[in-house]
Amino acid sequence: MPAADIVAIDSHAHVFERGLPLAAQRRHAPGYDALLGDYLALLDRQDISHGVLVQPSFLGTDNRYWLDAVARLPARLRGVAVVDPSIAPSALDDLARRGTVGIRCNLVGVDIPDFASAEWQGLLAQVRRLDWHLELHRDAVDLPGLLDTLLASGCRLVIDHLGRPDPVLGRADPGFAALLRAAGSGRVWVKLSAAYRTARSPRADAAGRTAELADIDRRSARDTVAALLGAFGPERLVWGSDWPHTQHQEFIDFAGSRALLDEWVPDVAQRRRILVDTPAELFRFG
Repeated sequence: MPAADIVAIDSHAHVFERGLPLAAQRRHAPGYDALLGDYLALLDRQDISHGVLVQPSFLGTDNRYWLDAVARLPARLRGVAVVDPSIAPSALDDLARRGTVGIRCNLVGVDIPDFASAEWQGLLAQVRRLDWHLELHRDAVDLPGLLDTLLASGCRLVIDHLGRPDPVLGRADPGFAALLRAAGSGRVWVKLSAAYRTARSPRADAAGRTAELADIDRRSARDTVAALLGAFGPERLVWGSDWPHTQHQEFIDFAGSRALLDEWVPDVAQRRRILVDTPAELFRFG
């Protein structure tokens, strides 16, 4: 049962600032700051009480920045770390004490690791021991093999950004179909977030400020969420703002991201489950 003070939970956001040490392997490096104070102000404006900070890929395995943020508000924030598979169990225990609830594998644009290797199997065993989840970010085309391997490890999995189905195929993407089948495992959750990351034609409004998805992409996102809702139910779906929408900030803002959930899930009871009950349990709030 979630704590009484939980009004809504944003399950996916990032904080960072310019000048932090960057990972040697990275797709981009934002030229702006995404500060904790700005994020908290957005949460307050949207009546969202809690948030989950996810380590951005361009900072690699140096999790110190968001850990410091969580330390300021340990009751309001949780975190998802990026770690090297060789990390010591004692270091993982320290992360757990500091509000970490899972690890992330952002595999977009990089080679897929050998999750069957002894090193990775050791890390996955530690994830199970800590009762964390593994968060996976990869296009749907590669999900079938990844789901088979990672579910065999016994870990709970959280799939980023609607599962990233092909923007043309949408819910007909075979990889996305594999994700829907994986709902039967009872150990997979999906984030309703960042549909714009696989959209065909995101566009800004007439003034170039706010963002919206073109009609064809809005319909595709609604269909995708409807399929996820039918397979997983609200019990294993969570919503994330994906703030500050890196590389897409000209197409979307926090309010627009939150408004999409109302469009995708019009049923109030289902939406409450997605915003409160499910993420409170998954991310250990309350």
